[in-house]
Amino acid sequence: MQAGVLVQRGSVKHSSQMDRLAINHITTRRWSLQEAIVGYAGLGVRGIGIWPDAAKAFGIVQTRQLLRQHGMLVSGYCCGNMFTARTPRTRSEQLSRNRTLIDEAAALEAQCLVCVSGGLSEGNADLASARKWALDGLSQLVPFAREAGIAIGIEPIHPMRASDLCCITTLAEANALCDALGFGTGIVVDVYHVWWDPNLACELERARGRVVGVHLSDWLRSWEESKVGCGMIGDGVIDIRTIIQAVGCMGYTGLHEVELVSPIWGALDPIYVSQKCIERYRSHCL
Repeated sequence: MQAGVLVQRGSVKHSSQMDRLAINHITTRRWSLQEAIVGYAGLGVRGIGIWPDAAKAFGIVQTRQLLRQHGMLVSGYCCGNMFTARTPRTRSEQLSRNRTLIDEAAALEAQCLVCVSGGLSEGNADLASARKWALDGLSQLVPFAREAGIAIGIEPIHPMRASDLCCITTLAEANALCDALGFGTGIVVDVYHVWWDPNLACELERARGRVVGVHLSDWLRSWEESKVGCGMIGDGVIDIRTIIQAVGCMGYTGLHEVELVSPIWGALDPIYVSQKCIERYRSHCL
């Protein structure tokens, strides 16, 4: 069964393809959220990926007001370790937290709530069990997402992070979750985490109508470079333009978010980094 999504926010008419560029706040971590919203807008960037801690620190209402003031869209509300609880008490607390995240994402009119499931719990080496916990947690959460009108964007993460960050590692697993959970679920395609997959083309085809987010960065050629963090678009080996085109053929018309998780780029001047994101998006993605 093809899983539908609730809303593809950010799917507005664009005067140019550059209007589809978003930058995740973590890319310019030296800026506060307020500074990032104002800074990106001033450079002509229309979208921003937001993390809950920053939004709550500034205030959800204040964040929404500032976004509207500057005509900014939220490409994703990004949340990790969503389904790591194992005891009845911690699972109840986890569900409450995740429901709050849904409400916050809805208040910010985010394109989706990005779901990074979490890895193995302490003392556990059973990856299959962790994936079952993720399915169980999502099945409890999806009805609340449907009610709030927010799509849950399941983001598979590279297998090297299966133990500590996300037990969902391939587009095939994400598609299977969408099959099982149905309406209200979707997929976030992060090129950094899926580019290597030999089944990428067929799994993107299977994800037709399901994609609710696209994240961009690059995989640097050597492991010594890559283990430090993501590379800037164009500095690595990913054929990003081809993946973007493939996702577009699957019906995705939303924002393309540069999510550069890198201590190197994060330490640089935010204006310089933002300008580099714009330049590389134009030259390597369009």
